[in-house]
Amino acid sequence: MKILVIGGSYFYGRVFVMLGAKEHEITVVNRGTYSMEEFGVKQVKGDRHDAALWQRLDGGYDAVVDFCAYTKGDISIVLDNLPGGVKQYILVSTVDAYERGTGVVKGEEAPLETRQFPGEAGTYISGKVALEKEVREVCLRHQVAYTVLRPAILYGPYNYAPRESVFIQMAVQKKCIPSFTDADGRFQFIYVKDAAEAILKCLGAEKAYGQAYNLCQDEILCYDSFFEELQRIYEENLTRIPMSLSEAVTQGVPVPFPATAAETELVSNQKSKTKLGMNYTDFHAGMQKTFTAFRHVFEG
Repeated sequence: MKILVIGGSYFYGRVFVMLGAKEHEITVVNRGTYSMEEFGVKQVKGDRHDAALWQRLDGGYDAVVDFCAYTKGDISIVLDNLPGGVKQYILVSTVDAYERGTGVVKGEEAPLETRQFPGEAGTYISGKVALEKEVREVCLRHQVAYTVLRPAILYGPYNYAPRESVFIQMAVQKKCIPSFTDADGRFQFIYVKDAAEAILKCLGAEKAYGQAYNLCQDEILCYDSFFEELQRIYEENLTRIPMSLSEAVTQGVPVPFPATAAETELVSNQKSKTKLGMNYTDFHAGMQKTFTAFRHVFEG
């Protein structure tokens, strides 16, 4: 298939390109921070908000996979200017798009958030919600099939975000990890390779047209189970340093995952398993690979 990837040089997109390039013809459009040509793909550098960028492309793509749509208008500028037509548009959204505070495990038909929350997180959520509406409307106008993927917290090798790698670094370099005494939040992860495989399963699949899918592993974790797994993988003894969440903030210790019950928002992965045939990597196996990759970095 002929695929146009928007973004694709960072974490999730990078892993998808590495896998997808083995069987598809891929053009990557991004700002060119990192070269992708070593994977056998064509890379076009530019600003996605520049209409002329899309007008210069060949067009006639079987699918567009959009990793970096964040604000209203990001999809329309692509499809309104790309020559040659597109058969399918795959939008990477987020499980954070769902209405918060409902207290239920959300399936794909659950309502999306309509409120505007403060800060960067609020802007990110409202942007993804607006884009999910936009992808439906713009694709209908252009007669393009669409698919929406909503991943949970992504982890794995190449993760540039300061999440699991922060604690792996603490374990490797300082032989310690925190123990949050008042954290009762729960959260869900997805191994990045699984998330990339989900895109491959959706490409050209008519069953995925007009559909949204939650992507997350089966396990529901908390900080205790996360740190226990880290200790299990490291094998050597790690000192656990008790601290409250407020003490962690004061001491500059990251708290990157939902830490309280009030922050907990859970989703179901059943649709992706039954309809896409997803078989998720269990957390131990995924974290083992992640730890091994980052250990070489932090020990080097």
